[in-house]
Amino acid sequence: MIINKELGLNFCENPWQGSYVIEQLTDMVEEAVYQEFERICERGGVLGAMDTMYQRGKIQEESMHYEQRKHDGSLPIVGVNTFLPSEETAQTDGQVELMRSTEAEKQQQVAHTQQWQRRHQVQSKADLAHLQSVAQRKENTFEALMQAVKTCSLGQISNALYAVGGEYRRNM
Repeated sequence: MIINKELGLNFCENPWQGSYVIEQLTDMVEEAVYQEFERICERGGVLGAMDTMYQRGKIQEESMHYEQRKHDGSLPIVGVNTFLPSEETAQTDGQVELMRSTEAEKQQQVAHTQQWQRRHQVQSKADLAHLQSVAQRKENTFEALMQAVKTCSLGQISNALYAVGGEYRRNM
């Protein structure tokens, strides 16, 4: 029912058995992809399009279009803008109560993490060095990461990788 409501396939008899609707939708998607490839090629390929921030602009433009259609109801999304719960069952103030850890619970978790890091201190240094070496050689880091997570915290792994490749900073 959700697929029918959101995609409109209920307007076609038996859309799944090689019907015109599915073939037409496939052709439309292929054509749109080819047109986008052409627009990227006109800008000098992927790198040229990145220099002019074409992809970022296109994503932002499409995102705004999607949000506009979602909010005005022209794009039905079940549970978001159609088939919403009745007013009696909906929360009245729109507030959701979040569960927060107490300061004691936070400090206990920090202590556990520090204790775990001390317990694996010798092996973690070797694992982090191996991970950095693999990353510097631009090889697949999956195996090194799987070994590192056995002895290193997420923060240790992140810092080791930041030291090799730098930290991502979003341009605004």
